[in-house]
Amino acid sequence: MPDLSQARRSVLEGLGSSDGAHGALSLLPPISRLIFRGRISTIGRVAAAFGVEPAMEPCRAAVSGERAALWLGPDEWLLLAREGEAPAIIGRLADALAPLSYSLVDVSHRQVGLKVTGEDAQAILNAGCPLDLDRHAFPIGMCTRTLLQKTEIVLWRVAEAAFQLEVARSFAPYALRFLQQAERDL
Repeated sequence: MPDLSQARRSVLEGLGSSDGAHGALSLLPPISRLIFRGRISTIGRVAAAFGVEPAMEPCRAAVSGERAALWLGPDEWLLLAREGEAPAIIGRLADALAPLSYSLVDVSHRQVGLKVTGEDAQAILNAGCPLDLDRHAFPIGMCTRTLLQKTEIVLWRVAEAAFQLEVARSFAPYALRFLQQAERDL
């Protein structure tokens, strides 16, 4: 009979930061992540309740303090905030948006954040990402859904030499190991 008393292990267990000659890779601490979908006409209410005016320009992020709203589609934003704030944000948005139609889903449990930094961050990512990540084509503040090898990610350029990746928790070990290998291969 198998031992069912063992604690369940996280897929993130044992994953940590790594600093190579060409860049640093790290697993970001947990945060609250919400997917908001709604009409453009609701954005004023969302901004008042969330504290960030969501970007109206395609593929851009808006940031205020420790919160961010990433434009993912014509009616979709990824809202990021400190860990544990999701229930309060959901309540404020529900109050602000009643009785309008919208969708708000807490995805904090399904995604994790990875960060790639350093002068070769762009080259490390381009080992598995087909986008042109040159600073003129993908400037600071730009974000989009894309692929890293076989993994769907949200990629966000947070600084000149720093990118944040939002990836499904179950794919995080694969994505981090791929990036570590890409850094070694440079």
